[in-house]
Amino acid sequence: MDTEEHTALREAVAALGKRHGRESDTTRLWSEAGKLGYLGVNLPEAHGGGGGGIRELSIVLEELGAAGCPLLMLIVSPAICGTVIARFGTDAQKQEWLPGLADGTRLMAFGITEPDAGSNSHRITTTARRDGTDWLLTGRKVFISGVDIADATLIVGRTEDARTGRLKPCLLIVPRDTPGFSRRPIDMELNAAEKQFELVLDDVRLPADALVGDEDAGLLQLFAGLNPERIMTAAFAIGMGRHALAGAIAYARDRSVWNTPIGAHQAIAHPLAQAHIELELARLMMQKAAALYDAGDDMGAGEAANMAKYAAGEACVKAVDQAVHTLGGNGLTREYGLARLIAASRVARIAPVSREMILNYVSHQTLGLPKSY
Repeated sequence: MDTEEHTALREAVAALGKRHGRESDTTRLWSEAGKLGYLGVNLPEAHGGGGGGIRELSIVLEELGAAGCPLLMLIVSPAICGTVIARFGTDAQKQEWLPGLADGTRLMAFGITEPDAGSNSHRITTTARRDGTDWLLTGRKVFISGVDIADATLIVGRTEDARTGRLKPCLLIVPRDTPGFSRRPIDMELNAAEKQFELVLDDVRLPADALVGDEDAGLLQLFAGLNPERIMTAAFAIGMGRHALAGAIAYARDRSVWNTPIGAHQAIAHPLAQAHIELELARLMMQKAAALYDAGDDMGAGEAANMAKYAAGEACVKAVDQAVHTLGGNGLTREYGLARLIAASRVARIAPVSREMILNYVSHQTLGLPKSY
């Protein structure tokens, strides 16, 4: 349940979202949210943040989504990159990046997905090798959000373990204009303010202090960012589902056929009620995941975050589909703004990890069933 502070935050962000609405300018909204302290609610107070956690940041994203103006980069910049730097960065990295990430004046993208790795992060081929005190980073990434507006990208690569020869994950900060670091926009059917890019890293030379955290920490540091990503994706989906549902409910109250509002008919009312219930259930799992993560229970948070992302993605798609169906032909018009959500709602099913991979995770990690791969 929300505390008084959570309720106050929720109401304040909802008011901001209402002022901007679904036709808002993303850059202007980002700037205003940053000045009001909403972008950095999860980051340490010592570095300009609000001193809260992922629970608070998920409220910000959910309420903006419910108002029709979600900020996708909230998932990436403060939630993934800000969290990783706050937990594992050096004092110099924290001082350089966290204040700007908190107030929105700086932005960081996150690069993990590769053309040939897909859902198997163990097949990442982007490698970082030592060259004196520097790092040389080589590889490719795809479907990386907001690189064109980001000051830097936190790249997931792999380094060779000197003892075993095996490759292990590492995280390096690559400033936007670094030589050898290039980007190409991907032509997406999805119409979103945040663009998607393919990245090429061709022997990108980085100083030793580009490495975030301990070279030997590996998966621990990686999942410190991926668990918040799943929780925030759930918030993104729940907000979108709420926005769609609110539009359908308002329409069902007002639209009359044979002198009766269509919302009086159970064939209309019950599916909307069911969609609302499923969104609320997904929100509870998201809150559980955020609470576990903020309490430092990374293992428990991993399981709950995956479940929350799965539940929210499914609930969002169902809510959007039912909303469009409720409006009939009007659900496909630009005036009501629901048709654009048909494609957008699928994002939470696909990214950052597919629902099938989450079912694999639960099958193996929670139920103890054998792996098929």
